[in-house]
Amino acid sequence: MSIRATLAADPELGAGNVLLKLAEHGADPDGPGVTFDTDVDGRPAYEPLSLGVLGERVAARAAWLYEHGVRPRDPVAVYVTSAADVFLNFFALVRIGAIPALMNGNMPGEIAVGFVRRLRAVRVLVDAAHRPALAGADLDGATLVDVAETGGGDPAGAPEHYRHHADDPVAITHSSGTTRVPAAVVHSHSSLFAAIRRVRLTEPRPSGAVRELSVLPAAHAAGIITFNQALCNRYELLFLSAQGGQFSGSGEAVLDAIERWRPTGVFGFAVTWAELARFDLSTRDLASVKVWFNTGDSAHESHIRRLVAAGSHQRFTSDGPVTVPGSRFIDGIGSTEMGHSAFHITHTLDSDRYGRCVGKPYPFAEIALLDLDTGAEVPVGAVGHVGLKSPTLAPGYWNDSVTTYRTRFRGWYLTGDLMYRDAEGFYYHVDRAVDAVDLGGGQWLYTALTEERILMRCPDVRDCTVVAGVEGGAVLTDVLLMLDAGADPDVDRTDAVRDALGAPAAATLRRVVAVPEADIVVGPTGKVRKFLMRQRHLAGTGAANQG
Repeated sequence: MSIRATLAADPELGAGNVLLKLAEHGADPDGPGVTFDTDVDGRPAYEPLSLGVLGERVAARAAWLYEHGVRPRDPVAVYVTSAADVFLNFFALVRIGAIPALMNGNMPGEIAVGFVRRLRAVRVLVDAAHRPALAGADLDGATLVDVAETGGGDPAGAPEHYRHHADDPVAITHSSGTTRVPAAVVHSHSSLFAAIRRVRLTEPRPSGAVRELSVLPAAHAAGIITFNQALCNRYELLFLSAQGGQFSGSGEAVLDAIERWRPTGVFGFAVTWAELARFDLSTRDLASVKVWFNTGDSAHESHIRRLVAAGSHQRFTSDGPVTVPGSRFIDGIGSTEMGHSAFHITHTLDSDRYGRCVGKPYPFAEIALLDLDTGAEVPVGAVGHVGLKSPTLAPGYWNDSVTTYRTRFRGWYLTGDLMYRDAEGFYYHVDRAVDAVDLGGGQWLYTALTEERILMRCPDVRDCTVVAGVEGGAVLTDVLLMLDAGADPDVDRTDAVRDALGAPAAATLRRVVAVPEADIVVGPTGKVRKFLMRQRHLAGTGAANQG
C-alpha cells in the first residue's frame, strides 16, 4: 500500500499530527519537506528542508516553548512576517497540544492588540517587525516572546507528541475582515484535514515530479491545508512569505519565484491573479506551470484567460496522455470558516463557462440556496443565500458564541454568499450578501457580478471595485477602475460600465473614475473592504467623490 493510501486510512491522522504520522508510517526522512524564501536557523533561503530536517527544527521549537511554560490547550498567538516562522512554530505548538492563533503579518497593530485580547492568549510570538505594535499594550495577560529564540531549543528535549482527538482545536485563524474587524475562527483536528483526507489523498497523483508554489498567506487556513497536503502527498513545496497582491507588494516577486523554482502548480488567492495581470506574461518563462489553484474569492475570467495561456498540461485521449499547450486553472470559492473551497471548476484555453461560475460542489460538501424569509430552497435560476454542510466547516468563532450562532440557520452554515444554480447543476456566484443592493421592484445590484462584467467589457482595466450605498433614500454607485499600465486614464469608459451594470443599476451610477491602488481599502489578506469603502463613499471623503 502506498503511503498516501496508508495515511488516508489512518483514522487518527488530522491537521495537528501530520509530521508524527508521516514518521509512524515510514516516510523517508530524506524526502521532501519544504522550501522557504527566508533563512531557517542558519540554512539559507531557498535551500530545501528535508522531512527529517523539518521535523528536527520543529522539535527544537517545541522543546523551547515547552521549557518556557507553554502547555496543552494554551492559546498562543503568532504575529510574524515569514512563512518559516509561521509554520515551524505552528507545528511546534500542535506537537505540544497548544492552540496556535495565526495572525496575518499585515494586520494593523491597533487591530492586533484587540485581536490578542479577545483570544485571551497566554503568549504572543513576535518578530522584530511586529514587536513595537504590541510592546507596552494591554494584552490581557499575554506575554511577548521573541520568535527568533524559539529555534534554539534542544530537539532531543521536545515533549512527546500530544494525541489529538478529532474535535480538539488545532488552529485559530482569522477572517479577511472585509466587513468588520477580523473574526477569530477556530479549526479542529478533523475539520482542517477533512478535504485532504477525502479528496487530496485519493485523487490520482499527477505523473512526474510535483513542485508546488504557494503564494497563499501562511497565517490562513488555506496555508495550513496546502502545507499539510503537500507533506502527505510527498510533493515538493515552496512557500513564499509575501502573498502576491496589492497590499504586500509587486507580483513580480511571484513571477521571479516561478522562473527560479519552476513549479508545476501555483496556489493563490484571487488578488494574486489580479496582481499578475499587471504583466505581459508572454515575456516571462512560465513553461513549468501545469495548474493554477485559486481559493477564497472566485477569480475573474479576464485574469484566468491570461494565466491558462501559459504552460501546458496533460490531456488523456484514446491514444493515451498527450501534452497540450496551456495550463489548467482550478477555480472555486471558499472562506476561512468554510475550511476549504466547497466548489470547483477547471478552466483551460477551451473553456467557455464563465460569468462567475464556481462549478459544482466537492463530494464532501452539501449545498442549499436558501430564501431566508421562508427557509425554503430557491428554484433553479433564482438567487439564494448559500447554506453549507461539510466536514471541513470550522466549529465556530473563538470566544464569540454570538457570531457563531448567527451564522447558523436551520442546520446550515450561512457562508454570506449569494449564488444561483443552472439546470445542469453549475453554481454562479453573484455577490456577498452584505454588498448586494436592493434597487426595488425585484431588481438588485450585485457588485461582484458587475465587476466581472466590467473587466470583460474594458480590456484595459486590470481590476475594478463597485461601491454602492443608499444616501438620502437613493442608491448611488461609483465605479473605481484600476488601469493597465499604459492605459489612457482620460478615456471615457462610462458607456461600457453602464452596459455592464444593466438598466436598473445604471440609473444609480454617479461616476466612473480611474483611481490609484492606494485609494482601495483592503484587509490583511488583500480583499477589498467594501464596508469601509461604502462608509467613505457615503461620507463623501473617498477618491470617487473628488472632483
